[in-house]
Amino acid sequence: MSQLTSISPADSALTGHDWAGAVRLTFRQGEEIYAQDEGADLIYQVVRGSVRTTHLQADGRRQVGDFYYEGDIIGVEVGETHRFSAEALTGCEVLALRRAGSAAYETGRVERMIWAATANELQRAQSHMLLLGRATACERVARFLMDVANRFRDEFVTLPMSRQDMADYLGLTIETISRMLGRLQADGVIEFSGSRKYRIRRPACLSEMAAA
Repeated sequence: MSQLTSISPADSALTGHDWAGAVRLTFRQGEEIYAQDEGADLIYQVVRGSVRTTHLQADGRRQVGDFYYEGDIIGVEVGETHRFSAEALTGCEVLALRRAGSAAYETGRVERMIWAATANELQRAQSHMLLLGRATACERVARFLMDVANRFRDEFVTLPMSRQDMADYLGLTIETISRMLGRLQADGVIEFSGSRKYRIRRPACLSEMAAA
């Protein structure tokens, strides 16, 4: 069950003036932030943790839309309902703001923020389309690992998502994901410590594979 608090002036200074007046929500791992087909009257910014969006098709198959991290905006839709659901991959905090804003808001401020977030979502969708169009499974996995590593920029990067999440995002099977990760580790390109923590040992090699 999410917990709800009002955002303080100090919080708004950290997250940006546009989010002044937003509500802070906290979620445990696995909790739903919003549901597929739910009314999209709110937009959200991830303050802490990681979020996964998914779409459940009529035949029961699941498509992972994307993964979102600190600072990302989620829940932006062109229609009145959410096409994807959003769940907390880890314990996380988000800010929730009504799309209509409030009387206290400068005219057009929320609209400009939504426009910028929509443009970013379009760029994400185009990148994902190109990713799915790559010739080999290894290239898709290499690009994914590079993207996550570039986002966190730690020596050892912890994957907040499962192998199945990666498979559903990359359009591969979980067996293929495991095989590609095993191959990259055997070739000395990456090194895993446990099932989710890895570091890139040969950045130039991984970058070349990702750009193929």
